[in-house]
Amino acid sequence: MVLLENDAFLAELTKLFEKSRLSGSVSLTIKRFNGHNKPVPRKGRPPLPTPTEYLCLVRASFRNKKISTVIHSKDVNKFQQAYWNLLKTNISGLKKLKKAKSAKPKVH
Repeated sequence: MVLLENDAFLAELTKLFEKSRLSGSVSLTIKRFNGHNKPVPRKGRPPLPTPTEYLCLVRASFRNKKISTVIHSKDVNKFQQAYWNLLKTNISGLKKLKKAKSAKPKVH
């Protein structure tokens, strides 16, 4: 998995959306990230330090291409606006759901 800067991640995500227009889908995950890359230590060992600020980890994958970025808390609003604009422009293949009309009971 390739860890990119925020702007480079958005540029690569745009490319993934363009590739997925013909076939396939892009999978996105967003989760809180504490900055630890190591597993939790066993009992008797010193614990990992608690993070001063939590980060946000964003991952995207399309077929065998995987990209990710880490967003600091001060950059969340800027990234969210750019991400939202990117989604609005690239999610055009969604189909409207047809609502099934429910049969109304007849009153005598």
